[in-house]
Amino acid sequence: MLFVLGCGMRGGARAGLLATAGVATSEAVHVAVAAAGLTALFAAAPVAFTVVRIAGAAYLIYLGVQTIRRRKGIEAQEKVSGNGGLTGRRAYLTGLPTNLLNPKMVTFTIAFLPQFIDPRLGQVWLQFAILGVILIALESLVDGTVGVLAGRIGTWLRNRAAIRRRIDVATGGLFIGLGIRLAADR
Repeated sequence: MLFVLGCGMRGGARAGLLATAGVATSEAVHVAVAAAGLTALFAAAPVAFTVVRIAGAAYLIYLGVQTIRRRKGIEAQEKVSGNGGLTGRRAYLTGLPTNLLNPKMVTFTIAFLPQFIDPRLGQVWLQFAILGVILIALESLVDGTVGVLAGRIGTWLRNRAAIRRRIDVATGGLFIGLGIRLAADR
């Protein structure tokens, strides 16, 4: 959600919605993987989960550092060009790995969805699909709302570079902190 918020603030409502679409696309991958039995793999080979966790932590730290290191030249260029500096395409393509490499989302999906599957009802894959669509729709509704509202706030902030810089540093710091915490979790 923090990622979608940042995309909306930097690129406007459209970027916020496309970041949401990237996150939702990767959530569909999580649902498919859960349906395919990654739960059993993570239980049998804990090192696989550790690899996903470390990759996700590294990516979060990378995003945090990139957010903090935003150059002032970019901010000046954004003011002149009038855009938020983040294209919809980039928001979508960044949203994919952000959620895809998030082991907390992998764990949540793998742990949450199977609880509602009843093999006695048959067609387990269809049950996963229906529950996955519901999960993704609800997630998209919440994240999309955050992205659109952040886009509206971002328009106001684009004319206030000092405030925006503080928000970038705070957001980058949060990403780095989350990445470090994720890497340290066992």
